[in-house]
Amino acid sequence: MAVGREAVIDYEFLRWRQNETVVKELCVASAAAPESFRFKSPYKMADHSSIGNGIHWNEGLIEYRELHTVFNEAVAGFAHLYAHGVSKCTFLAGLTERPIHNLEDFKYRSPGSFNHDRWCTLHCHKFPTFACANKSARSIYDCLMYYLQNKNYVQCPPDMTRHTAEFVAAV
Repeated sequence: MAVGREAVIDYEFLRWRQNETVVKELCVASAAAPESFRFKSPYKMADHSSIGNGIHWNEGLIEYRELHTVFNEAVAGFAHLYAHGVSKCTFLAGLTERPIHNLEDFKYRSPGSFNHDRWCTLHCHKFPTFACANKSARSIYDCLMYYLQNKNYVQCPPDMTRHTAEFVAAV
């Protein structure tokens, strides 16, 4: 059951032939505990790993054919879905009939530049240089909440380069 209205989705992937994206780790971060899903490979291949994210080709618990179902069930209770980057938003929108808002439109920095105070419990992600959907989604969610709260509750003063006072002549 979803808590809150917003969810940030991130995923780590490996590339297959003809540049096909193969999702290996998917995370949905919200006000509740993040939900992480690790998918088996859709193709047979000798085991190898990615230098960037430490994910092995043959890792995963969920059949890859379930990606669409798992994703749609995980985000069903949220009003607004967010991801970082056009390519991730496009890919995720292809898995669902709902819009995925691009956090780059909020002038966010790259998730890799965040000072992650979140850590992943997966043994392969204990190294701070590895990309991790769990760490990234949770950190981005925290930044999104800060942005939304700041936008709703902090009213900036009007442009002070213009005078707004009316002057009355007195004798």
